[in-house]
Amino acid sequence: MSSSSTSLPSNAIKLDGTNYPVWLAKAIPILQSRNLMGYVDGTKPCPDYYLTDAQGKITFTVDPAYDLWIREDRMVQSWINASLAPSVLSVVANCTTARNAWLSLEKRYASQSHNPNSATTATAFASVPLPSGRGGSPRSGSTSFRGRRVAPSVGASSTAYDNPGGNGHGNGNVSSSRANSASSSFNSTTTRPSPSSYQVFLSFRGEDTRKTFSDHLYTAFVKAGLRTFRDDDELKRGEHIQPEVLRAIKESKCFVIVFSKEYASSLWCLDELVMILDRKRSSNSSHVVLPVFYDVDPSQVRKQTGSFATAFARHEMRHSLETTKRWRAALTEVADVAGMVLQNEADGHEAKFIQKIVKVIEDRLSRTPLSAAPHLIGIDYRVKNINQWLQDQSTDVGILAIYGMRGTGKTTVAKFVYNSNFRRFEASSFLENIKGSSEQPNGLVQVQKQLLTDILDGRKVKVNSVSEGITKVEDAISSKRILLVLDDVDHMDKLLDLLLGMKDRSSRGSKIIITTSIVGLLRSDRYQIIKVHDIGTFRDSESLELFSRHAFGKDHPIEGYKEISKKVVNHCGGLPLALKTLGSSLSGQSMVVWKSALEKLEAIRKDEIMKKLRVSYDSLQDDHDRDLFLHIACFFIGMENDVMVRILDGCGFQTIVGIQNLLDRCLIRIDRCKKVQMNHMIRDMGRGIVGLESEQSGQRSRLWRHKDSFEVLTENSGTENIEGLILDMRMHPAYSALSRRSNVEVVLETNAFAKMNKLKLLQLSHVQLEGNYQEFPKGLRWLSWHQSQLEMLPIDFPLKSLVVLEMCYSSLRRFWNQRTECLPTMKILNLSHSHYLKETPDFSFVPNLEVLILKDCPSLVDVHESIGKIETLTELNMEDCKNVRKLDISQLRFLETLIISGCSNLNEFLMDMRKMKSLKVFQADPIHQLLHTAEDPEVELGQENIPEMFWTSYIPSNLVDLGLGNCNLSDDDFPAAFRNLSSLQNLNLGGNPIRSLPDCIRGLKKLYTLSFSQCTRLKYLVRLPKVGEHIVISGCTSLEKISYQSISYRPTRFVIGSNWKLALLQGCFKFEPIDAFDDAEMINLLGLTNWASMRIITDTTHDALVNAETEKKQQPIKGLYENGIFSTFLPGDQVPKQFSHYMDGLSVSYTVPLLPNLKIRGLNVFAVYTKSDTPSKYNYTRDSSLRPIMGQVDNKTSRVAWTYGPLYYGVPSDGEDVTWLSHWRFGDQVRGGDEVDFKVFPKEEIRVKKCGIQVVYEQGEKRWKSYTEDPFYPNVIAGEASVYGIKWDRKGTYFITHSTPGPTAEYITNHFAPEFNYLRRIT
Repeated sequence: MSSSSTSLPSNAIKLDGTNYPVWLAKAIPILQSRNLMGYVDGTKPCPDYYLTDAQGKITFTVDPAYDLWIREDRMVQSWINASLAPSVLSVVANCTTARNAWLSLEKRYASQSHNPNSATTATAFASVPLPSGRGGSPRSGSTSFRGRRVAPSVGASSTAYDNPGGNGHGNGNVSSSRANSASSSFNSTTTRPSPSSYQVFLSFRGEDTRKTFSDHLYTAFVKAGLRTFRDDDELKRGEHIQPEVLRAIKESKCFVIVFSKEYASSLWCLDELVMILDRKRSSNSSHVVLPVFYDVDPSQVRKQTGSFATAFARHEMRHSLETTKRWRAALTEVADVAGMVLQNEADGHEAKFIQKIVKVIEDRLSRTPLSAAPHLIGIDYRVKNINQWLQDQSTDVGILAIYGMRGTGKTTVAKFVYNSNFRRFEASSFLENIKGSSEQPNGLVQVQKQLLTDILDGRKVKVNSVSEGITKVEDAISSKRILLVLDDVDHMDKLLDLLLGMKDRSSRGSKIIITTSIVGLLRSDRYQIIKVHDIGTFRDSESLELFSRHAFGKDHPIEGYKEISKKVVNHCGGLPLALKTLGSSLSGQSMVVWKSALEKLEAIRKDEIMKKLRVSYDSLQDDHDRDLFLHIACFFIGMENDVMVRILDGCGFQTIVGIQNLLDRCLIRIDRCKKVQMNHMIRDMGRGIVGLESEQSGQRSRLWRHKDSFEVLTENSGTENIEGLILDMRMHPAYSALSRRSNVEVVLETNAFAKMNKLKLLQLSHVQLEGNYQEFPKGLRWLSWHQSQLEMLPIDFPLKSLVVLEMCYSSLRRFWNQRTECLPTMKILNLSHSHYLKETPDFSFVPNLEVLILKDCPSLVDVHESIGKIETLTELNMEDCKNVRKLDISQLRFLETLIISGCSNLNEFLMDMRKMKSLKVFQADPIHQLLHTAEDPEVELGQENIPEMFWTSYIPSNLVDLGLGNCNLSDDDFPAAFRNLSSLQNLNLGGNPIRSLPDCIRGLKKLYTLSFSQCTRLKYLVRLPKVGEHIVISGCTSLEKISYQSISYRPTRFVIGSNWKLALLQGCFKFEPIDAFDDAEMINLLGLTNWASMRIITDTTHDALVNAETEKKQQPIKGLYENGIFSTFLPGDQVPKQFSHYMDGLSVSYTVPLLPNLKIRGLNVFAVYTKSDTPSKYNYTRDSSLRPIMGQVDNKTSRVAWTYGPLYYGVPSDGEDVTWLSHWRFGDQVRGGDEVDFKVFPKEEIRVKKCGIQVVYEQGEKRWKSYTEDPFYPNVIAGEASVYGIKWDRKGTYFITHSTPGPTAEYITNHFAPEFNYLRRIT
């Protein structure tokens, strides 16, 4: 009798985390008495899956001992789980074997016990192995199976992976022996990502394609810089393969599965496929699976016909029905995923096909979530409840607040749940630093603008006031199911009230998350509807692990540092930010430094957690770095790094070196806009250090608080200690109240600065000063004075030491008068938005000027001729200086940025751009003025008789950003030399009278953005080059056709609007008169022979309905190819004669006949409709992707449905009918015997009279030759094969559209699939 036949008695002791020794003392005798101890101590490993004969050859017969081992191991694991208290079950939740569970419990609780019988092992993996040719047990020795090499496991660096589809027959599971793996860490490690992390997992049958197609594909992935897993390069000889494959699957982002004729012959491949699909499901569909059909048709894989049928005939003789069913289900599932078929792509050329595959994977990988730290410690249990709330399938609008003290990781958690869930929503926005943004002038308006931009797919929206913004935000969120995260909402009652208003107006199912440090904001009765989640601080074990990762690059302290590490961690109070910062500052330091840091920590009172971060400040190398840090904390957060470096260099700092030291200690960061950012807690710590200098504001070194600055200046209490001061009168509550009541401005005296001899940094806004400047601080390096009332700088104004002078929105009319002193230190002069400025200064007095900004100075007429002699100038911005008539920059050879757009009266523009080798950014309009150079005094734009002197020959080839908007450029104004701009990334041609794409632009290889906005004469964009991000065609009212040099060149998105005449968008749709068709078969297929010469019909695009001014025009009968579907609209209500199955009303049901000798091509459907007596209640502006009439084909048998509405549709006249006739090609998606419904969903202004459905068969062996065979158009409507689609959970319902964004979840839920929740967009 086997041990499994004897049931295990229950353990009277439940392990609750505190009684491990007692539990162990009970458990071991029970297991020993049943001879089951070997399952947990490793002495009874899993047998090989297959039996071998006397010669050691695989018999493909499952070893009965393997089945017995699986059953008994499951029994022991179940017994262990039953002996655990509910609070402990989470420790073994991901364990897949009894030994795995045993080791996890031991790791967590063994410190409570010194039991010598404890089963301790250093084995990194304990798992149920996959079937393999030489056995499945994890033992050493070189072994191979079907040409695959095997490699050793990576031990502790691996992570648990639970395969939900495993059943003991070859679908094994692996998990790490570590209870807390690297993949479940809550704060990121400072070490590099593991080299075992892959972007692509390449799965293939070695004997078929290893040395041919798969090898070439692998090489292409590697050349493209993609980390790719395949067995040849990634697995070494000597160990069992299964853990490595599972690890690679778990750590890969994309899976490319190459299906060849003999793919199904490989048991290895079939099991690997099952694991890949399990991984995809377990990752909430965030992973990409791309099937590649090399020399087989997808239908062979889906139905297991041909060579696949032969292979399964063999498998079913040797394996259980359950196992083969699992393999079949996996093949069917993956064949329904949008894949790539060699014979349908690139004319069967493998090289081109491989390039397309690489491009597809690169595009998928480019759709990235927010930047977030990897390897987050303890994240799983922290986000579990939040994820459940986000995925609760409720149609209510929910608000959840993540609260906790600063530095606890609220933003990290919010980013994690956002990245895990944003694809489930139609639109999403993550707004960081709400508190900081809202505190800025007009800050809430800026927040509203960013929110609108995110929700509206990048479209910029003008917002002038908070109230206007509220209206526009409510309008935007009412039509989409959104996920919105507002980060750091502190002391923001106004914003919270706005949130409550948004809740009432948001689309059903929307979710809003806020993070806040002030939980008191949520205790009011007004906010009881907000769900709250306490983020808490770290546990002791998590704190030590996080600290160790930053201090030692490991998850535990190195030898000799364990005790002191625990003491340091104890003082951090579980605060992640403190742990990371302190760990980084101590990394690589000696024990003496550690002890010194610990002494400083112990001097800090435990109730002042903020002060604990001061250790990172004290750890800086010297006073230089400390002063640099305090300057940044008080004055420079949010400033461009380059500007800050110039200012602080002028103050005597070695800024670049110092910044790197601060970056190394996590005290600051540089964002992607190259601006300096600092965590609030670190900032407050720095400012707190300054505040401790004195109780008297005037005695401190830095004044950043407006109230303190105002007090010092009004009381004349400043001292020589002050090095920097900020005052914005709008931010002073008392001043604002006074201004509102009396309309009187407060004027301060200049002598209030007389004692501030060390003042170097001064930022004023809306401040009026009165008096002379003789005693004004002479050492100023940075003066930012917005809204200054000075009309001219006084003669005694101290400028000599200035590095940066910013007087934006000033009342200056002249800069200075009769000034003769040289200003050698000035690097940046910014006079932008000075609307009264008439002339610039003599620039010979600023010989080292690097940046000159005169943007939006409309009164400026004279620019001093000395501007052309500033050899150091790198940036000149004169945008919208519309009255400047002459500009001589012919000698500015080091200029990098030149912006003269909006200089409409610039008649004399002297330059020699050919010598400007450093120019990277050039924006100008108009550019039709004469271009003068020393060599060619008069070269006119469009002077075709001298092509070598054409205007583009004067533009440097190294330009990166070129703006030529509204330059009156026609097609002939773009010579071939334009393609020499080989570095160009951003090109703006908006507002020009071009009619087609200039040929020279097709040669540009590095374009990232391309804009034709408001090019109203533009008709054709043919053979577009590759554009990495987006193409703007909004306002192109004459545009008819868009195509690419290659379909792989499709941009990430189009910015569209008012494109009424667009009839062909390659890869999406084509719309043309039927009499122009070269597709006779389609005409015959739908019985259109007698309709081709029929009378005209009114038609329009749905987009035109949004614009009330657009007139509906009479057009010939046209056909629309869109997303693999053909449609046409015919006048009248006559039922097409080929339809024998139709019904009055909105729907019709149909059972497909069983005709095994005929191959189904697809379905024809029709609907007759007329105008409704009911006026439309739907606001089209809320959702431009919804169509006036939509149809749904629902295969009840296969539980798959497709919903589609044509872009163009026929508009019925009063008292007349229109017939929508359409062909949907389904191929294998519809089979004989299937029950199929066709439903019509009209808008309120349309009434459907009748509808019908008809099955269409292939004619013999002849293939369908039509536009749908063009690679730009999908061949078959098959799940994710549509160009764009929206899929629903649980049921395979697809909304087929090329529009982005798609229709609202609320609308689709109510009209198309009310019983299912919106899941995600397929792109």
